[in-house]
Amino acid sequence: DIRARGVTGAHVLDALESAADGPVEEGSVGAGTGTVAFGWKGGIGTSSRRVPERAGGYTVGVLVQANYGGVLAIDGAPVGKALGRHAFAASAGAVTGEAADGSCMIVVATDAPLDARDLKRLAARAVFALARTGSSYSNGSGDYAIAFSTAPSLRATHGASAPAARTLLPTDALSPLFQAALEATEEAVYNALFTAETMSGNGTTVEALPLDRVRELLRR
Repeated sequence: DIRARGVTGAHVLDALESAADGPVEEGSVGAGTGTVAFGWKGGIGTSSRRVPERAGGYTVGVLVQANYGGVLAIDGAPVGKALGRHAFAASAGAVTGEAADGSCMIVVATDAPLDARDLKRLAARAVFALARTGSSYSNGSGDYAIAFSTAPSLRATHGASAPAARTLLPTDALSPLFQAALEATEEAVYNALFTAETMSGNGTTVEALPLDRVRELLRR
């Protein structure tokens, strides 16, 4: 319930203080029953890529909240069409297309030394990646991405007044990072769908993606 504004400053501080290394919890976490992707239960997914050493050896990590619509495709296979579960199927709002709506949030992290301009470009590639999964970028889908760099030379030092040297990756070197962001975002969406479980809340039940049927489709 976004209008309830239930997240307080205390929640934010608690999240920061309890943050830890290790695997990120995926699936039906973070946003409850209302998180739906392609008509199936969505949620949190994550993935990462490391570019080759000749391209800097940098890592790109992506976390998504998969909550949007379209016609699900996995590795090019028309899964949503085959299962008959998508926003424009006769049984899923073919006239209004309402089931295609939702808002997908994507967080991109990298250790590559990128400034704000190139981080914005990297974030855009993450949004582009949703098309690989079958997103229709529908009228009511408020998809957005943010990106940040952990490169030490880009950190602002509190109280500093003297000029500081910065290391920046040239724009011609960004293409491998763009590819990494595309691949990691696509896989993060699939991980969200593959790990989510059927959930009920507020009188609504959202089913999980039937993995046995998906495996059969991909084998074919």
